[in-house]
Amino acid sequence: MLRLPRPSIRRAFPRQLPRLPRTRAGQRRAVQVVMLLCVLALLPATWLYVVTGDRLRTTADVPRTEVAVVFGAGLWEGEPSPYLAHRLDAAARLYRAGRIEVVLVTGDNSREDYDEPDAMRAYLTKHGVPDGRIVSDYAGFDTWDSCVRARKIFGIHEAVLISQGFHIRRAVALCRAAGVRSYGVGVDAKHDATWYYGGAREVFAAGKALLDVVFEPDPRFLGRKEPGVARALAAAGER
Repeated sequence: MLRLPRPSIRRAFPRQLPRLPRTRAGQRRAVQVVMLLCVLALLPATWLYVVTGDRLRTTADVPRTEVAVVFGAGLWEGEPSPYLAHRLDAAARLYRAGRIEVVLVTGDNSREDYDEPDAMRAYLTKHGVPDGRIVSDYAGFDTWDSCVRARKIFGIHEAVLISQGFHIRRAVALCRAAGVRSYGVGVDAKHDATWYYGGAREVFAAGKALLDVVFEPDPRFLGRKEPGVARALAAAGER
């Protein structure tokens, strides 16, 4: 039997792992570099806390505002995920309390078999929000897109934003940068694996948010202006 030569460990792993500096000065520089990288990674998250510090409220004390914006958070077998349902429950409570008049539901409808806005609309109507007071944004593919479209497509200048606590600061910061004066309502959520994942993800998402604010990219899909919000508010004023 022909035996092929076995690759040596050296050939399989030709590069050695980096070694820690041997000198005390080198070790000190390595620690300083690691600390600097950690500070740079946390700067965007710190920025979010600074710019949104006075804009967070609860469903009980949020100022009366004509429009609420609910961001999509996934579907389970065509129905709102528990996280999304909590957001929609908060919007329904605000409507029943008379603190908002219209709800803009913004989410992903990039394919025929996945329609967040329609699922959100159906959920709200089951919980007491009239269909005529709900407006759908089918191209809210991420938070920045939703905020820009709320301003440029739907003509919203002021809104209450509703999301989970780990996401709401980023939503408020991005919508304010897009020209929407915003208050944020962060709804409670069970601290499960999804919650911890969302919190960890926000550390990286904060960096993208800062880049969005600086460079102001166009949404993936902008399209023409939609009169849905204005019509719904006009209907609310006629009752």
